[in-house]
Amino acid sequence: MSETLDFLTRHGPLVLFLAVFVEQIGIPLPAAPWLLAAGALAGAGKMDVMSALAAATVGSLLADLLWFYLGQRFGSRVLKMICRISLERDSCVRRSEDVFERYGMSGVIAAKFIPGLSTITAPLAGRSGVSFVRFFFFDGLGSLIYAACFVLVGVLFSDQLEQILSTLDDLGHGALALVIALVALYIGYKYYQRRRLLIELRMARITVDELHRKLEAGENLFILDLRHRAELEQEPLLIRGALHITADELKLRHEEIPRDCDVILYCSCPNEESSARAALLLRRNGIVRVHPLLGGFDAWRERNYPTDPRVLQASTVSTLAI
Repeated sequence: MSETLDFLTRHGPLVLFLAVFVEQIGIPLPAAPWLLAAGALAGAGKMDVMSALAAATVGSLLADLLWFYLGQRFGSRVLKMICRISLERDSCVRRSEDVFERYGMSGVIAAKFIPGLSTITAPLAGRSGVSFVRFFFFDGLGSLIYAACFVLVGVLFSDQLEQILSTLDDLGHGALALVIALVALYIGYKYYQRRRLLIELRMARITVDELHRKLEAGENLFILDLRHRAELEQEPLLIRGALHITADELKLRHEEIPRDCDVILYCSCPNEESSARAALLLRRNGIVRVHPLLGGFDAWRERNYPTDPRVLQASTVSTLAI
C-alpha cells in the first residue's frame, strides 16, 4: 500500500472532511483525488464507505452554509469579494447566476460538478432570499451526490487507482513538485490573461465624472448596462439613459448597436472585467468607439449621479440611443 493510501486509511474521515471543506470554501485545491482514493480503500475493504460519505458531505455542507449566511447578511458584497479572489473573476459569478436563474435550487446540485461554480451558488442563494431549510435540503443532497459519485468511481476502479498512487509514491518528491509547478503555471496563466485584457483597454476607459459631464452637455452617447438580471432585481436602477443587456445577449445583438457614436459599457465587477470583454467583442465586430466605465455602476452610485428605474426592455437597442 502506498504512503498516501496508508495515511488516508488512518485519518480517512478527517482528511475527507478537510479536503472537501477547503475546496468548497473557495481554495483551489480539488477534493476529487481524496474522494477517489477513499473509494479505492472502500473497494478494498480498508475504509468504511458510510463514514467517508458522511465526512465529505458534512465538510461540503458546512462550508456552503457559511457562504449562504454571508450571502444573506451581506448580499452582493460577498459575491464581489469572491469575484476578486477567483481565478475567473466575474465570469464565475455570471455563470453561477445563469445556472441559478435557469434551474433554481436544482442548479445548486448541478453546480457541485462544475469547477468554479459551487462556491458561488451558496451566497447567491442566500442573497436571493431562499429559506434556510430549503437551501439545507438541496445543498445537503447535492453534497451527498457529489461525494458519492467520486467515491463510487473509486470503488469501481480501486485496483487501478492504487497502482497509480503507488507509482506516484515511487516517484517521490519529484511528482509532488511537478503537481505544484503545474498548479502554479495554471494560476500564472490566468493572471496573465486577466492583466492583458485590462491593459488592452485601460487607455479607453472613461470615468464616471467624464460620463456625467458628457451627458449634461447632451453629447451623443449609447450606454449599455451589462449587469446580470439577478443584480438588477436586487437594485433595479440604471444609469440615466442606459439600456440593460447581458454580456451573453451582446454576442447575438451587437449589430443593433450604432457605429456613429461613443458606446459606454458598465458592469459591477472588479476592474470592469465584463465591460472589458464586451468592449473587445464589439471592437472585433467593427464598433471601435467603445469605452468601459471606470468603477462601473458602483462608482456612479457613490457619486450620487442620476439613475432611472429599470423598465421593460425595448425590442431593439437602437431606440434607446442618446
